[in-house]
Amino acid sequence: MKQKDQSTPPRWATRFLHWYCRPRLLEDLEGDLNEYFERNVKRKGIKKARLIYAIDVIKFMRPYTIRKIEFFTLFIHWIMIGSYFKTSRRSLVRNKLFSLINIVGLAVSMSVGLLVISIVADLYSYDDFQEKKDRTYRVITKTKEKGQSSEMKLASTSIQVGEKIREVIPAIEDVSIIRPGFSGDATVGDATVGDAKVGEATFPLEATWADNSFLKVFSFPLIKGDVVTALKDPYSLVLTEKTAKKLFGESDPLGKTVRFDTVNYVVTGVVQDVPKLSHMSFEALISLASLDAGHKDADLHSWANIWQNYVYVTFPEKTDPATLQAALDRLSKQENKSLTNRTVSVSLQPLKDIVLGESVSNNIGPAFTPPVMWTLCGLALVIILSACFNYTNLSVARSMRRSREVGIRKIIGAQKSHVLGQFMAESVIIALLALVFSFALFLVLRKQFLGLDRHVTDVFSLEISFRTILYFILLAIVTGIAAGFMPALFFSKMNALQVMKDASNMKLFRRIGMRKVLIVVQFTLSLIFIAGTLIGYNQYKGLITFDLGFKTENIINIRLQGNKGQILATELSQVPAVKEISQSMMITSLGSIHGTNLTYKTDSSMVWLNNVDEHYLPLHQHKLLAGKNFQLRPEKGKESEIIVNQQVLKRFNIANQDPEKALGTIVKVDGQKLTIVGVLKDFHYGSLENKIEPVMFRYSADPASYLNVKIASKDLPGTLASIKSAWQKVDKVHELDAKFYDEQIEEAYAQFSLMIKVIGFIAFLAICIASLGLFGMVVFTTETKLKEISIRKVLGASEVGLIYLLCKGFLILLVISTLIALPLTYMFFDKVVLTKFPYHQSISLTEMLGGSLFVMLFAFFLIGSQTVKAARNNPAKVLKSE
Repeated sequence: MKQKDQSTPPRWATRFLHWYCRPRLLEDLEGDLNEYFERNVKRKGIKKARLIYAIDVIKFMRPYTIRKIEFFTLFIHWIMIGSYFKTSRRSLVRNKLFSLINIVGLAVSMSVGLLVISIVADLYSYDDFQEKKDRTYRVITKTKEKGQSSEMKLASTSIQVGEKIREVIPAIEDVSIIRPGFSGDATVGDATVGDAKVGEATFPLEATWADNSFLKVFSFPLIKGDVVTALKDPYSLVLTEKTAKKLFGESDPLGKTVRFDTVNYVVTGVVQDVPKLSHMSFEALISLASLDAGHKDADLHSWANIWQNYVYVTFPEKTDPATLQAALDRLSKQENKSLTNRTVSVSLQPLKDIVLGESVSNNIGPAFTPPVMWTLCGLALVIILSACFNYTNLSVARSMRRSREVGIRKIIGAQKSHVLGQFMAESVIIALLALVFSFALFLVLRKQFLGLDRHVTDVFSLEISFRTILYFILLAIVTGIAAGFMPALFFSKMNALQVMKDASNMKLFRRIGMRKVLIVVQFTLSLIFIAGTLIGYNQYKGLITFDLGFKTENIINIRLQGNKGQILATELSQVPAVKEISQSMMITSLGSIHGTNLTYKTDSSMVWLNNVDEHYLPLHQHKLLAGKNFQLRPEKGKESEIIVNQQVLKRFNIANQDPEKALGTIVKVDGQKLTIVGVLKDFHYGSLENKIEPVMFRYSADPASYLNVKIASKDLPGTLASIKSAWQKVDKVHELDAKFYDEQIEEAYAQFSLMIKVIGFIAFLAICIASLGLFGMVVFTTETKLKEISIRKVLGASEVGLIYLLCKGFLILLVISTLIALPLTYMFFDKVVLTKFPYHQSISLTEMLGGSLFVMLFAFFLIGSQTVKAARNNPAKVLKSE
């Protein structure tokens, strides 16, 4: 029998032929195909014969073989569709509780889907306004230090790359070079605040240097000025509309002067404000030629200066990017000959892949890797599937009630497709009803999501457009189809005899009920989310309270914003609560890094750096293993001392890593010979995601960027007000930018906090939806077993025994879910997630079992509340008609 089945043509191909072929041609065509099939079986074997048969069936699908759609048949189908909707409406009204559970579950799950659709739509909409987006590329950099196996990918590159592309590669339309980071105080002579003239006034302003091709490559429309010359000359300044109004009010800014320090810039243009969904943002543009005006910095144009410059290339239409990439490879090979400690190579990145593309450092705007987007979509899919499982469970559970309806339909001539269409239509209607409620929930979720963090508001707009509305409707239809497919298939396969029996015990696998499998899957996913949230929260708390190797308590870091640190320190010393003050170039352990090459003998490598004064180490309570602290600030160009951590001794094997013997060792930093005068115990400089690395402190004569202020106060608001007052004496233009060190550490790991909140929210929704489904199943089970319960009570069964009898099956399923979920969660975090964090916390038993215990108790409450109600029914009322 088995051999006979294998020797027949593919069943799906035969059905397809019957579906499309005209009846008068079908018999002859099918006979010929079968004859050729039998001949091919003998000559070429069964597998090739079946393949040839399928191909022939598709090849014969021609205009003369395709059957015509009869008007009457089409009319009948439209009548049936109307019948589907009418029957579906009646079913929803008749089963109010189950309909409510399905609609609420689908609405809650789809609201998450709508949010994810809006997020993904925003990510794909970045830079859509750029007219040349399909043929504009950013040049990115890959650099590799000598002696290291891994390479670093940067969004930035050298200015020389842009200049060389212009010189040696003719097959391009245009090249633009930009350099973000200009920050200063803009002084205007006739400022306008509101409608009032205030004379000379100063405003803080952040700008980007850009060359004369910038406005040709990018679609930032120029409202005033000439695109060809706006950024051509040195000290040319192009303002955005918002900035122009801030500086000059409603008056025409063209030709007016804006002073930064002692340099005057002439306004040569005004552009429209930068759209929110742009990977770059600026308040003003300054001509790149201004950097070289007066004096040319050779290092600025060097091939190795790859950290702050960005190059964009626009191709002519129908140009192959591979041609330019080959030229860039040759250019990299040639220029790397002049480098000794690293290699630099450049490649192309499409403009549309900047925000949602490969992971690179030094991005000037938001950036997400595709796995982040797919993770979001995956989380939403899990929630939607959970609601679909509820629908499937409850629909199949009610199979006895619906079986008579199906039987009558089939007896009067309904085909499988009609029954299938009926139940699919019903599920789509429920999904569309749920969409109305989910949209209201989405509006609430959108507001909450945008309010999670200021960075979220900066990156996403989540505006509702016609396109997103179509996606919303499509989501509802697809969800309805997914939810109703299994029940529809289940009912359509019943025959007239089967429908008179209880079909609720349909098996998905041998001896395993489909409903049980879906319940286990639902609660397994819910438990994974809950356990993952608890583990993630514990890891986050561990990150922000981790021993960094120095103290951060009661330290306020004040950004100087161009002011002299010593002047502000003098003012702050008058505040009684201020106990210690130090100065530094940067704030460590927040993820920011700054490095330079250190050379010992013939060995050279990048070492992380912070410039500090003599008060910095005592204030932060760094531990000196050997040597002394800095003494007096050196004059410019006369620096002689350096303090390093243990990792520097290890990296260069200085004095066999002995701190005492390392004192007095001379190293070379940026061409200067410096003497090691102190060795610090290792501490965390960058992020806790990385291992402790070599770090050095220099006592530089360069101006500091931050004041580190240690306070001791019982009146914190009063102390902060005094600090603000001291700031305003020094700087009347900028707002005080002061934050507690501990708060900055929390902000540095805010993305982890945000992720935990999102996963926690998903976990909450998952358990709510799963519990809704469980509640529906318990209600249905107790309703169907009322007579059994009553008979058992008459025979002497106790309420406790009855509750145990009804709860046992559901609780066993929850235990199975726990036994599956917890090992999976532990393995995922222990072997995958936490391996990326060298200083992670260990996973505790409380985190693993806490969520499971909560779910078990909540599920027991749901089950118990219904079973107690059923167990307390009066048997006489239930059995009175028996």
